[in-house]
Amino acid sequence: MSPRLDYYSASPGAMKAMIGLEAMTSRLSIEPALLHLVKIRASQINGCAFCTDMHSVEARRLGETERRLYAVAVWRDSGFFTPREHAALAWTEAVTRLVRSQVPDDVYALARGCFSEEELVDLTLAISTISSWNRLAVSFRQRPGG
Repeated sequence: MSPRLDYYSASPGAMKAMIGLEAMTSRLSIEPALLHLVKIRASQINGCAFCTDMHSVEARRLGETERRLYAVAVWRDSGFFTPREHAALAWTEAVTRLVRSQVPDDVYALARGCFSEEELVDLTLAISTISSWNRLAVSFRQRPGG
């Protein structure tokens, strides 16, 4: 599939706002390595090859192992992730699949056990932001490496 349009040039003002939001997410209370795992998992769920690729490359650059990157899609069963990462990935799945899950109480309780109120709001904002990027990239067929 060929890209449909360049959304950066089609709506520079909107993209400037998105870039500002993305820049802010890098200054949140969540550690960068965990943010990349969350962005990878949300991107996998949303079917975004571009963002999955980009955040896998960035995570690797920050020292993430390939073995753990391969296991993000099956994080529950891999045994490679910490309790905090489990909570973040469970929260990511629930928030990303909001229509289906309505973010169950047990997932909230797990997340609250591992994250402060500020961190949980920050994590949710990061998930929302990557989901917005996913929707742009998927809708307009942005390809990995492009």
